[in-house]
This record gives sequence, C-alpha cells and structure tokens, in this order.
Amino acid sequence: MIYLDNAATSFVKPDAVYEEMMKCMKEYGANPGRGGHSLSIKASMEVMRVREIIGMLFNIKDPMRICFTKNATEALNVGISGYLKEGDHVITTSMEHNSVIRPLNTLKRDRKIELTVVQCNEYGEIDVEDIKRAIKLNTKLLVSTLSSNVNGIIMPVKEMGKIAKEKGICFLLDASQGAGSIKIDVEEMCIDIMAFPGHKGLLGPQGTGAIYIRDGLKLSPIIYGGTGSYSEIIYQPEMLPDNMESGTLNTAGIIGLGAGIEYIEKVGIEKIKKIKYNLVKTLHEGIEEISKIKIYSKNDIDSNSGIVAINFIDIDSTEVSYVLDRVYKIATRAGLHCSLFAHQTLGTVKTGIVRFSPGPFNTIDEIDITLNALREISCNI
Repeated sequence: MIYLDNAATSFVKPDAVYEEMMKCMKEYGANPGRGGHSLSIKASMEVMRVREIIGMLFNIKDPMRICFTKNATEALNVGISGYLKEGDHVITTSMEHNSVIRPLNTLKRDRKIELTVVQCNEYGEIDVEDIKRAIKLNTKLLVSTLSSNVNGIIMPVKEMGKIAKEKGICFLLDASQGAGSIKIDVEEMCIDIMAFPGHKGLLGPQGTGAIYIRDGLKLSPIIYGGTGSYSEIIYQPEMLPDNMESGTLNTAGIIGLGAGIEYIEKVGIEKIKKIKYNLVKTLHEGIEEISKIKIYSKNDIDSNSGIVAINFIDIDSTEVSYVLDRVYKIATRAGLHCSLFAHQTLGTVKTGIVRFSPGPFNTIDEIDITLNALREISCNI
C-alpha cells in the first residue's frame, strides 16, 4: 500500500513512537497525578516532559498553559465555547473545517453570537484587508486554520494575529494541518489560543491533541470532574492544566506524541517541510501533464502545507479514490473532507476532491507509481 492520506492521520510513525508507548504501558503505565506512589509520579513526570517538548516546539514559555485533549476537535470546542459569550461577534474564513464551523454555528443559534465568514478566493487564499473590514465593535474572536485540510493552502497567520492583537481581539489558530512542518511561534504570531492534534504532522498516535491558552486568558471548561488536585473542593480548580484536564489522561498516547515531536526536532522542521514539498512538487508537476485533470492546490512551498487536491473532469472523486485503492493500492481521501465551506469556496461541493497528502516517510518512487496510475486512469475514461 502507498499511503497518501497523511492529512487525515500520519502513517507510518517514527519507530520511537511505538517503542516509547509500549515502554510506558509496560514500565510505568499508572495514572498521572492520581497517586503518590512511584509509578504515578513517574507517569506525571513523563507527561510534564511532553508539555515541555511541545512548549519548545511552539515557543510556549509556560508549559502549564498546554492542556491535553483527545484531539484537535475537542480543543477547538474548548477554545470556541469556552471563550464566547452571548452577543459576541466572531470572524472566521471560508476554508475552515467543520470542527470550527459547526461549533460556531451552534453558538450562533443557541448563544446568539454573531458570525462573519470571510470569503477566500478560488485557491482558498484570504485577503487580510477583508478581515479588517469585517471587524465590529463587538468582535471578540478571530478563528483561522493554519492550513486548509482540503487543498493545503497556508493562511497569513502572522498578519492575522497582528491584526487581532492591534484590535484587542482574541486569535484562535487551528493548527491541525501544518503543525510539524510549518514553524509556529505563538509569540511572534500573536496566537492567544491554539488547537492541534497529535496524530497528524506531529507524528504521534490517534487520541492525542492539546490546546494552548495564553497567560492571562481564561476559558470555561466543557468537561468537569476529577483532576487529581484540590479534591476537597466541589468546583473545578482554576489552575491550568487541571482546569481543562478532567479525567484520566491518555498517558501512553501523550508519551508517543512526545516521541513524535522529538523526531521532528531531530530531523528539523525545515527539512521535513522540504521533504514534503519535493514530493508535492513532483506530484503536482506530473499531474499537470495528464489530461482531464483539474488541480486545486498551489505548487509553492510557502503556500502549500503538503496536499495536492485534484479531480478528473466530470468524474466523482469517490470513484477515482476507490479505483486508486482497489486497483492500484494507493490510499487517498475523497469527498468533502468535513469542510463544506471550503468546497463551496473551491466549487467542488457536487464532486468532492481527491486529496493526496504525502508525509515525510513517502518516497519519490511512490509518487512516480501514483502518477503512472493517474495516467492509466486518464486513458481509460
């Protein structure tokens, strides 16, 4: 199998991810923060170490501001629902994932927030001047993806963060696509809240993610319960990360995530970015020479996080993806990718898109095999 669905979940992982998870389960798989015995303390220390690893990756000065979740979707719901109040105005983009669009529209219905979705162009690019024009007196939150999960377009995050800071607006970044191959600095980019998964570009296991909340910003949790701290009080502790981490953590998963990030740090984000782009560039340029195909992604290292989105003209994306899987043993993702607004922006709601998303462990030979498969499909339709 040639796996080109890394935008959904990276596969395979670095060997250390599997090894460290197994070591955790076998040697110190106790409940972190839920006991004073040596195994619980060891688990707590290892979880804290991963917070510090994440902090170094994103220039987060206080690792206690990093709260673990089961995925980016949970983190985004915490950031959105935990911050917004009735009557607040929110600005977002037309390239957002349903993990942003659905909670925002639910709050629009139930909490009477105001919502402005700024339209992007045919490639998903946004004009920051449109962001400025959308700001109102009651604008409290700006939400943007780092990079589209549909076609890989990278948003002008630094510029958006600067605008938000100048206007006193909270900036929430969805770093689901791009974290691990795009350099993120929460200070330089003026990021107030950031949600990210562990299982995509950070090369960790599924069931891991986190939310960063800047110092001085208070969110309301969406889950309440045991935290292992302040058990004598009947309300949720105010301190982070306990305030956001009710219930037992996915300790082995968090350890695996730490190993994934350590691999990224060892190789280097810029090198991983170049590896992925070389694969994308080869695939993009090869597809340009094949008839009957339309490409929706840009071929530019600074504009594309690692996705080539295509369609065979007048052919449903699911049919193409099915043939690639069953006939050629190539894994891709078709359909609407949980991102209706993005497909409306790209004009692909009826057909969906075939998404190719290479990872750092794919090879040029695999891309060449994929191009040969696409050429054969083109000749047979």
